[in-house]
Amino acid sequence: MISKNLVAASTKPIILALLYKEESYGYQILQRIRRVTGGKLAWSSAMLYPFLQRLEKEGFVKSKWKISGTGRMRKYYVITERGRKECVAEKERWLSVHDALQSFWAAAESSD
Repeated sequence: MISKNLVAASTKPIILALLYKEESYGYQILQRIRRVTGGKLAWSSAMLYPFLQRLEKEGFVKSKWKISGTGRMRKYYVITERGRKECVAEKERWLSVHDALQSFWAAAESSD
């Protein structure tokens, strides 16, 4: 089980990474997160939509209404140039944390 704090901390980089190559609507984002993580992260719409609004307010994404392939109106989210830069920066930060943790775990295992 992944802690709520870790899920909250990883929300921005996950959403920005998902939107990096293509726009997406909310339900599609939720499905992609479940699929990519093998169900380890199963967000609710109650968690996702306020966060998308926050990202939009911060200028990392923008939204637009479009007719989907099924003919329904959906709100699509698109990453902005600022969001792309933030995604790259988030990736660098998370990789640094990952590397540091790997070092600590390796040191802990070698001291057994």
